[in-house]
Amino acid sequence: QVQLVESGGGLVQAGDSLRLSCAASDRTFSSYAMGWFRQAPGKEREFVAAITQWGGSTYYADSVKGRFTISRENAKNTVYLQMNSLKAEDTAVYYCAARNTWGTMPTMSRQYEYSIWGQGTQVTVSS
Repeated sequence: QVQLVESGGGLVQAGDSLRLSCAASDRTFSSYAMGWFRQAPGKEREFVAAITQWGGSTYYADSVKGRFTISRENAKNTVYLQMNSLKAEDTAVYYCAARNTWGTMPTMSRQYEYSIWGQGTQVTVSS
C-alpha cells in the first residue's frame, strides 16, 4: 500500500508561515482523499484539514480556517499544508493521512476512516 512521508516542519516564530509536504510512494495517491491531523503535547490528535481525491473540495477545522490551506499535486504524489499567521497553539506533531473513501464534514474529519498514516513532522511556534 502507499506510504506517506511528511516534511517541512521546524521552529518558527508566531506570525510566520510554514509549508508542510506529504509525499506518497506511488501513483495510487490520486485515488486517496488526504487529511492533515496534529497532536500537541498532552492532547489528543485532532483534525486540521482534508482534501478530496482531485482537490475539488477542501475542509478545515475552525481553529485553522482562514490561516491554513490544503492543496495537492497528483502529478507529484504530494499533498501540502500551507500554514500562515502561525500561533503558539499550532505547536504540534503534524501527520498526513490517506483514505480511500470521501465525503463531507464531519466524515472527512474522522481519524478512524483514514487507513494510512505518515510518521509526522514537528512544528514548533515560539511566542
